[in-house]
Amino acid sequence: MKAVVTVIGKDNVGILAKVSSVCAQYNANVTEVTQSVLQDMFAMIMMIDISKMNADFVVLGEKLDELGKQLGLSIHTMHQDIFNSMHRI
Repeated sequence: MKAVVTVIGKDNVGILAKVSSVCAQYNANVTEVTQSVLQDMFAMIMMIDISKMNADFVVLGEKLDELGKQLGLSIHTMHQDIFNSMHRI
């Protein structure tokens, strides 16, 4: 099972490290990352493997949301099944 994590906001040092650190706390493995900085805006999409998590997926989403609020970022976590359903024609 996989999930998609998106991060948008003002660029700061260590965003990738902080987000991936929260994932690591819950044993969610980061498998792919793409990121861009446009002027001073940061955008990142991560694919994470959640098949071996040591907590409920909802808890990870809540912790990443809290981190986003602390850093002034929008962090959204979506299970791959939901993502696929939304984008199926």
